[in-house]
Amino acid sequence: MSAPVAFSLSQTAITCHAFNADRSQVAVCLNSNDVTIFSRAGNDWKVAETLSEHDKLITSIDWAPNSNRIVTASQDRNAYVWQLTPDPQTGKTVWKPTLVLLRINRAATFVRWSPNEDKFAVATGARAIAICSYDAENNWWVSRHLKKPLRSTVLSIDWHPNNVLLASGSADMKARVFSAYIKDVDSKPAPTVWGERLPFNTVCGEYASPAGGWVHAVGFSPSGDVLAFASHDSSISIVYPAGPVVYTIKLNYLPLVTLTWTSEDGLVAAGHDCQPLVFSGSEGGWQAVGTLDDTTANKGQGGARSGFGGASPVGKLNSAAFHTFRSADSRGVGGAPGSPTAGSGSKDTELLTVHQNTITSIRPYQGHPGAVTKVSTTGVDGQLVIWDVNAVAGLTARMSSLRT
Repeated sequence: MSAPVAFSLSQTAITCHAFNADRSQVAVCLNSNDVTIFSRAGNDWKVAETLSEHDKLITSIDWAPNSNRIVTASQDRNAYVWQLTPDPQTGKTVWKPTLVLLRINRAATFVRWSPNEDKFAVATGARAIAICSYDAENNWWVSRHLKKPLRSTVLSIDWHPNNVLLASGSADMKARVFSAYIKDVDSKPAPTVWGERLPFNTVCGEYASPAGGWVHAVGFSPSGDVLAFASHDSSISIVYPAGPVVYTIKLNYLPLVTLTWTSEDGLVAAGHDCQPLVFSGSEGGWQAVGTLDDTTANKGQGGARSGFGGASPVGKLNSAAFHTFRSADSRGVGGAPGSPTAGSGSKDTELLTVHQNTITSIRPYQGHPGAVTKVSTTGVDGQLVIWDVNAVAGLTARMSSLRT
């Protein structure tokens, strides 16, 4: 079992991230309207490209491993597909954007390529999900909308392995499974536990948040037969539609906002509590088994653990006073006279976890669907961290019992 490896990519928040196929590059949004592509350089990451086309904050990025295309979604109500193309003037290979006709009047909030990479889904604040496919005749990407019965902003989506079904989580406190079947793109899907006849916009399942919280994250298991979703009521639910059985784990932690499956009987989720939690189970029941962040381990300066690529030094400014000021600026932790942390020094502004603020995104890093061995996380603290999913530490006594 290896310790997590942390890289400080930025002093600003990282909104989202996505790796290329061989993990030699990572595309991130540094809380701006640009995509920054970092390339691996030994034990560090260096800026290689900056993709600038959006007018407002980029909310989501996905990088197709086989076609090597990047899709981005933004609050400017647009999505772009980026592809490496030779520049006719210089001859160099550059990232060329292609606009997607989303036809929405609110922000695009989340985007994911389908498993076959022949279409992608864009979640929006317009109470709709845009299913986008390529129109070769007109050389652009067109969209069809999943609308009913969505009642509010869609916050997350995930594709079923069959390339047709799509899970969504939204601010109307529901997780749903839709059919995103497009006749000219998809072959007829085989029957699944979610249904047999799957015309476009068929609702194959609808599940409410246990205590009425926004559904921040959804994810299909590697087989596609199980659905997990995390809600703002500090719960995570696992759905077996064949039963139907829904297992809900109520947490005494802050809410989870992102999740990923590591195997058919295990997943990792993270969020406002700044650490990845591990859940395991089967159709007989589910439970929280631990955390990937051992808060009892020795930490180096800036919150990084053993391994390379720790927090970036700040040279002569690396003093207690500057550390307090930087914490107040980036994490809202004050040290001014009269504040709760006044006079307490820089130690009180440092968390025991590797991430020093909310984890915004978690993605598979190593392995294959059903046998993921490492995951990556990024957060508001500007860090990228690689975790070994087998290095599970025990949880504190703050966990509540499993509820069904």
